[in-house]
Amino acid sequence: MRVQYVAIEEILTNAVYHRSYEIREPIEVRILPDRIMIGSFPGPDRSITDEDMQKCRFISRRYRNRRIGEFLKELDMTEGRGTGIPKILQAIKKNDSPKPIFHTDEDRSYFVVELLLHPAFIKGKEPELRPELSLQNKILRILKYGDFSKSAIAEKVGHKAVSGELNKQVRNLMKAGLIEYTIPKKPNSPKQKYRLTSKSQNVEI
Repeated sequence: MRVQYVAIEEILTNAVYHRSYEIREPIEVRILPDRIMIGSFPGPDRSITDEDMQKCRFISRRYRNRRIGEFLKELDMTEGRGTGIPKILQAIKKNDSPKPIFHTDEDRSYFVVELLLHPAFIKGKEPELRPELSLQNKILRILKYGDFSKSAIAEKVGHKAVSGELNKQVRNLMKAGLIEYTIPKKPNSPKQKYRLTSKSQNVEI
């Protein structure tokens, strides 16, 4: 199976359950050739630490939308016992698919679950991206969900530190007019971050 439908259903249910209805941004579902990304606003409660997320432990001390949770429970779409993420992981493991990738930011302003296509359906289908283009796509994908410093981008693409290659691709993206400084008058500011430009909206990320 290309993707695990049980996992997708559970992620969408969690997005409906745990999003904030005071924020007007809708739940986002992006279907790309090699992945599905489901995003909602805001991110996980701060009682869930970054370490918890890395270990796929999403047990919150506070719950949003209890009444919606009760309604979803009546529809047999949720159990309301914190079993959503374990159920997702179990379904993905059963399907031999890659583990999901969880994205958020320091302010917990958004939460994105990234489901990768089963490797068996990628091989031989499309030419492999050159490493530098793949890294550029990753940077653009990350900045779609907020403004980030270079060190934060490095962490999210899986680098232990800001590498020379990351610096190079950030410069290339800036030269192409796809990303820009959040503090353009102070390029070396310790608070400097990067964001997408309007031009990047015409680029398939």
